[in-house]
Amino acid sequence: MTLKTPITYGSYLKIPELLSLQKPVSDGPEHDEMLFIVIHQVYELWFKQQLHEGQHVRAALMAGDAPTASAGLRRMLVILKTMVAQIDVLETMTPIQFLSFRSFLESASGFQSWQFRQFEFLMGKKSPRAIAIQAEGSPERAVLERAFREPTLWDAFLASMAREGLEVPSALLSRDVTQPVAPDETVQRSLLDAYRSRPAMRALCELLLDFDEGVQEWRYRHVKMVERTIGFKQGTGGSSGAEYLRSTLFTPAFPDLWAIRTAL
Repeated sequence: MTLKTPITYGSYLKIPELLSLQKPVSDGPEHDEMLFIVIHQVYELWFKQQLHEGQHVRAALMAGDAPTASAGLRRMLVILKTMVAQIDVLETMTPIQFLSFRSFLESASGFQSWQFRQFEFLMGKKSPRAIAIQAEGSPERAVLERAFREPTLWDAFLASMAREGLEVPSALLSRDVTQPVAPDETVQRSLLDAYRSRPAMRALCELLLDFDEGVQEWRYRHVKMVERTIGFKQGTGGSSGAEYLRSTLFTPAFPDLWAIRTAL
C-alpha cells in the first residue's frame, strides 16, 4: 500500500513553485527588477481574489441574498485598500531605478493584464478593444469574451432591487449587458425610496458606492505613480502611458448611486 504524503505548509501553498516564478530578465540582474516583478505578481493574485469574490457577490445579488452580497463587498473593500497601499511600496523605486531595467520589458505592458480587464468588465467598463489585445484563440481571450457577455455587478444589483419590489424598468432588467451602464431616472427614484425607508438596501448601496469610490482611488494612485516614475513618456508595449490612464479617472461604475446625492 502506498502511503499518502502528508500535506505541509509548503506543499499545500506550492511555495517552491511560487518562489520559482520571479525571474528577472535584465543584465546583472538589476536590483529593483525583483520588486517590480513581485509587486505585479501580487497584484495578479489580488485580481484573482477580487474576481472570485465579485462573482460570488454577483450571484448573491441575483439570488436576492443581500447579507452574503454585503459580506463579499466588505471583503473586496479591504482587499482594495491593500491594493492601493501596495503602490506605496512600488513608489520606493525611483525613476532611475526603474529605467535601469525598463528596456528589458520590451512589449510587456500592464495593459495586457486580462484579469484586470475581466475585473473592469465585472464593474461595467466593457471594451471590445480590451479583448482584441489578447491573441486570437488564446485562453485569455476566451476568458474575456465570456466575461464580456456576462452581467455586471450593477445588473445583478438591479435584479436585487426588483426582487425587493422597487421599480426598475423591464428594459434594464433585460438590457444588452455588453453596453455601458447608463444613468436612469426611474432607478434613481427607487434608490431614493430605498435610502429613505429601507435600511438594509441603503447599507448595500453604500457598500457599492464605497467600492466604486475605492476603485477610482486606486486608478488615481496608479496614475500618479506612473507620472512620478516615467512622466508622460510612452508606456511599455506602445501604450500612451499616463495620458491613457488619466482618461479613465473619475468615471463611476454605478452612476445612479452618485446622481442621487443631490436629492437626498
